[in-house]
Amino acid sequence: MKRVLILISLVVIAGIAGIVRSRSGTSAELRGLVSHDSSGEARQEIRQSYQLAPGAQVELSNINGTIKIETSDTKTADVFIERTGASQEALDRRKVSVEADANGLRIRGEKGDVSFFARFFGSNPSERVTLKLPRQISLQAKGVNGSVTVGELDGSVDVRGVNGRVQIASAAGAAEFKGINGNIQIGLRQLNNDGVNMSGINGNIELQLSDGVNADLDAHGMNGRVVSDLPDVAIDKNRHGNYSARIGNGGSAINAKGINGNIRLTRSVATQPSAEAVITKTQTANSN
Repeated sequence: MKRVLILISLVVIAGIAGIVRSRSGTSAELRGLVSHDSSGEARQEIRQSYQLAPGAQVELSNINGTIKIETSDTKTADVFIERTGASQEALDRRKVSVEADANGLRIRGEKGDVSFFARFFGSNPSERVTLKLPRQISLQAKGVNGSVTVGELDGSVDVRGVNGRVQIASAAGAAEFKGINGNIQIGLRQLNNDGVNMSGINGNIELQLSDGVNADLDAHGMNGRVVSDLPDVAIDKNRHGNYSARIGNGGSAINAKGINGNIRLTRSVATQPSAEAVITKTQTANSN
């Protein structure tokens, strides 16, 4: 019994010492980056810019919050990360690292340099990641506790382990979604031989296909239906929870399994001119 009490005392002392060390070390590291409001909430901002080459790989992982990515014809990647916590101690429980070179950008959430007790007893901070990226990139996001919103990409996407809605304006190449607890909406401008793979999705899926996209869909183990708004799609329901469909002339595979929701095939919004564009075009034609 004495040995047990001595062991417990040593663990408590070590934990207290760890808290003291982590407070002093992290405060010095983040000096000038962290602010506090009147309620005592701590806030940290990270702002950085990098140059990325066409085809660069952007990776985001273990983010406790939302991700919003805007894309354009540029080579510059602008990173803005806002972290908030109930206190400085809460901010210290996690950290976010940003690494980049010409071929890639990597943003990761990690455990902070705090003691055992501080890590397991207390609230964690939240992050909000906003990126402005080149369109010519491939994107990988995994372990995100929040929604993921992405603009148009000229590359592939790989999204896994997201607790929130996933919305991607358009992608070209392969697309993979796994372990998503939320609805998915993605525009598919073109597909390569790897096609689209979706599994373990708890939500509805909307695939917005551009004109000229040919594919074969195979869905099994579904708790939902496959429906289409497209005229060139033939859907066959083999048996309960299993569907197959030929899109256009058929081609790249779209595989889905373990879907708790519906899959809807629609025309890509990007291929449909807006009302404003139609009016402008009509006015131009009339003036000529």
